[in-house]
Amino acid sequence: MLDTASYTPRLKAAYRDTMRAALKEEFGYANDLMIPKLDKIVLNIGAGAESVKDSKKAKSAAEDLTLIAGQQAVVTRAKKSIAGFRVREDMPLGAKVTLRGDRMYEFLDRLVTIALPRVRDFRGVSPKSFDGNGNYAMGIKEHIVFPEINFDKVDEVWGIDVVICTTAKTDAEAKALLKHFNMPFTS
Repeated sequence: MLDTASYTPRLKAAYRDTMRAALKEEFGYANDLMIPKLDKIVLNIGAGAESVKDSKKAKSAAEDLTLIAGQQAVVTRAKKSIAGFRVREDMPLGAKVTLRGDRMYEFLDRLVTIALPRVRDFRGVSPKSFDGNGNYAMGIKEHIVFPEINFDKVDEVWGIDVVICTTAKTDAEAKALLKHFNMPFTS
């Protein structure tokens, strides 16, 4: 059995041992607290039109997201009614989860080493998806690329939004940080 008290995720140990020093040297930071690090990872599934017809779809999306994240997902609800979309206030529309600490590093490790290589026709992620403040957003068309999902029990294939928030001030710093985490950027 794994002793969780002494266990450190592989990417967290690599960041602490080698990546911080490399980033400090690359950007010439005067202080260790200036070195960018991962802040959080937010995962989101929008059930959308399917959820309007059947409210159980949002619950199914939350269960799948819980399996992927290893942490309980929250069902997201409509803030206001929109008649054109047949959405009523407080109607369940999807699910989200915010990962921090060890779970965040574990998820990023699984994303980079297992899930992204399983995506059909994968050539890398876009280097243009930074928001200008050091945060990176990407979408995955099928949630079944994660090994935690049993393909036989899937009733609906969902797309997942992944937002990686860092403490970097610029996109160049954030891209360098994610490159050290082996994020497969296209050239």
